Amino acid sequence: MKIEDSKPLNIKDWNPEDRPREKLLLKGTSALSDAELIAILIGSGTANLSAVDVSKKVLLHGKNNLNELAKLSVKELMKIKGIGEAKAITIVAALELGRRRKETDSEEKPKISSSKDAFELLRGDLMDLPHEEFWVLLLNRAHRVIKKKRVSEGGVSGTVADPKIIYKMALEELASGVIVAHNHPSGNLTASQSDIDLTKKLKEAGKFLEVQLLDHLIIAGSKYYSFADEGIV
Repeated sequence: MKIEDSKPLNIKDWNPEDRPREKLLLKGTSALSDAELIAILIGSGTANLSAVDVSKKVLLHGKNNLNELAKLSVKELMKIKGIGEAKAITIVAALELGRRRKETDSEEKPKISSSKDAFELLRGDLMDLPHEEFWVLLLNRAHRVIKKKRVSEGGVSGTVADPKIIYKMALEELASGVIVAHNHPSGNLTASQSDIDLTKKLKEAGKFLEVQLLDHLIIAGSKYYSFADEGIV
């Protein structure tokens, strides 16, 4: 007699200790794999795949890297079998909460002592974007961050940053210094001539208004280029 292959067990049929939700309650969040945590978010799988199996496919789509997964849009996630719009939105929202948690302000405003400090504060806003954006850090005399603001949003190949808008923001917050940054979705860290020209323009405008341009960063994924480190600012 031939024994037919059975379908995967539904999560409800698993041992309680192995079910993601029950496992979280019994052992805490650290005991769960990334796939099990995503399974809790999506809640259910398909007729032939458990929620954990679907979650493994989601991770595979993100190259088994949460940073890569965070780059995927709702539409891209919906291409995965078992992931509809509601589940895709839940995953995107959860990853965004994780990103925001990293940058939540402490009681004392962060101090920027190097280009790396500025990069760490801005990378979460810029590293995963498919289009270019321009941001500014407004600093007090002690180089502590007063506020972080997005200046503009553009397309894949560029965005426009108006010095008047940047320094208007700085004057409104009584900032003594600014650090500007934009991303290159292509991953290329090379500064274009327009990047160099804008940096010089911002530097000159800052001198006139007595608001110092401290740095201009180009962010490409997990790497960055600093105009200050290169002696251009």
